[in-house]
Amino acid sequence: MNMRDAALEFSIEYFDGGNFKADLAEMIAIPSESQSTHGREHLQNYLDFSIIPMLSNMGFTCQIFQNTAQEGSPFLVAERIEHPSLPTILTYGHGDVVRGQKNDWKPGLSPFELKEEGVRLYGRGTADNKGQHLINFKALAAVLETQGKLGFNFKVLFETGEEIGSPGLKDFCKNHSQKLKADVFIASDGPRISPHTPTIFTGSRGGINFDLVIRLRESAHHSGNFGGLLRDPAIILAHALAVITDARGQIQIPEWRPGTLSPEIRGILAILPPVDAGFTLDADWGEESLTMAERVFGWNSFAVLAMKSGNLEAPVNAISGHASAACQLRFVVGTDQKDILPALRRHLNRHGLQAVEIVQTEGNPFPATRLDINNPWLKFVAKSLKKTCGQNIDLLPNIGGSLPNDCFAEVLDLPTIWIPHSYAGCCQHSPNEHLLKPLSRQALLCMTGLFVDIAASASALAAEGI
Repeated sequence: MNMRDAALEFSIEYFDGGNFKADLAEMIAIPSESQSTHGREHLQNYLDFSIIPMLSNMGFTCQIFQNTAQEGSPFLVAERIEHPSLPTILTYGHGDVVRGQKNDWKPGLSPFELKEEGVRLYGRGTADNKGQHLINFKALAAVLETQGKLGFNFKVLFETGEEIGSPGLKDFCKNHSQKLKADVFIASDGPRISPHTPTIFTGSRGGINFDLVIRLRESAHHSGNFGGLLRDPAIILAHALAVITDARGQIQIPEWRPGTLSPEIRGILAILPPVDAGFTLDADWGEESLTMAERVFGWNSFAVLAMKSGNLEAPVNAISGHASAACQLRFVVGTDQKDILPALRRHLNRHGLQAVEIVQTEGNPFPATRLDINNPWLKFVAKSLKKTCGQNIDLLPNIGGSLPNDCFAEVLDLPTIWIPHSYAGCCQHSPNEHLLKPLSRQALLCMTGLFVDIAASASALAAEGI
């Protein structure tokens, strides 16, 4: 049996023997919620009792770094350097999860207790991101067990604040760029296009959040006495939203309409299967001239996340004094991030809506990133995954969501390759979050095969300088 087959067999025994489930259960049991005060105390516990022992047992040296951001939580850097001449891979994971939402899970389920039902493994963090980095670390373990070495160098950057916007991550990468120096970035987060087919994406759409606010007066006033005499902030807000998009969500601000949906990108998106979300998507929403894949992976989208004027639960006969909407723009490469809000201001002014304030919300916006589709590392990884799973893979220029990929692509200047191990219907950030067992098993084999292939081609990869 050759090394590749031996490593794959080791991973099969690990997964089928129940060890993957057992390891994941221990990780899920640590309630590492970065969004809640009572959960933040467990962030360090996740590193100390889950990640560090796992990596230390594989010969990694581990070092904790405190976050310089006031609201930040700790970082972990781990490395296994086998020889300076070998290629170095940098990976990333996050140990924090969103709020457990304990009372909203279906009967019999609890966020911090792993439960198996059919092909699903339920628990907070199974899909985002504990199950995903467990798969990658155990693929490394399979290589070490079968060949006694990796055959390349490997570095891990682990954070515990991704779910609150990764505070301090960019500065950490800037301040420790030499320590994090590598040849390629390979990590896992987000969903596949289809649960049955491995996906690669090389970047992400950017994201910026802001509020539209109309403040006309301190209090509400009787709608009978003052109707027709006082401006209604909710109506003004409605008109502001109506000039940002049309009735089917098509963006009307010229500066928000990107010019980077090239024939090459369109060709890549054209062969993708429909997104398997587990529910019906609206084919008649968004940019009418684009395919559904182009709308989410190659175009910008505007969303209203919440709106408020008055008290909907207990309305009174009064004209409110103020109204607001929490809004978001997801944007692709080619959109001038610095001009997003100024362009919105100009657009509203052109429509006589000077009364609408634009307030950028807390948290740095995520820039949009995308790797050159002809990058040699990307071709190597795609070929390896295809070899292991025996089928074509789905290749995305970027995902529709946002990740701190700019920290790796721009700050560290690395080719960035993401291989997600979840799917769109995983209930990420919602009650009943889960990981699919067949998908996880396939992902474990794909990552095992990839790491063996990198080891086997290490000298050639180093010689080619990729």
